[in-house]
Amino acid sequence: MGEGFEKLSGAKVLLLGVGGVGSFCLDCLYRNGIHDITIIDCDSYDISNQNRQMWSELHEGESKVEALHTHYPRIKTIEMKITPQWVEEFDFEPYDLVLDAIDDIHAKLALAQKCYAKLISATGSAKRLDPTKIEVSTIWKTHGDRFASKIRYELKKRRFSKKYPVIFSSEPAKTKVKGSFVGVTGAFGLTMCSVALQRLLQK
Repeated sequence: MGEGFEKLSGAKVLLLGVGGVGSFCLDCLYRNGIHDITIIDCDSYDISNQNRQMWSELHEGESKVEALHTHYPRIKTIEMKITPQWVEEFDFEPYDLVLDAIDDIHAKLALAQKCYAKLISATGSAKRLDPTKIEVSTIWKTHGDRFASKIRYELKKRRFSKKYPVIFSSEPAKTKVKGSFVGVTGAFGLTMCSVALQRLLQK
């Protein structure tokens, strides 16, 4: 067994959100030997997310975390809504990495402030069509993403100046209404997995 595989197989990862981004990230992590993964989500699968979320078509009406446990049996699951209060009370110390694939800005801000040193975060992946526009940078160097801009603004208001990696797209939104393309949301999740693997292998 190589040193790199030992690092990955011994890693402990917390994945917040297992939707269009997080489900692909989970699959990628698991296939690369990381099995000590705790996933947290409060939603259920329905017909509206079958276009972008792994396994959704097989588990309509079921809890996401419970359904995913059947496909990735070694993971741990918590069915919980991620809020700023939850972030404040949760113990992040045991985890090597915290992967943020949620879309609640208030919870994202709380995560950045509490565990930026372990954090890898995804911003807006909806309303886009071009996965080649996905980039990885610190939160302070994101561009072309209004959601990331709001996060930067709110962090500055809180006098937060630390750096943490962010996956974002510089592609302008292609529609004003809701909509997601799995070619982008999935690529966000796979990019998050890639950044996570690189971080773990550097330890």
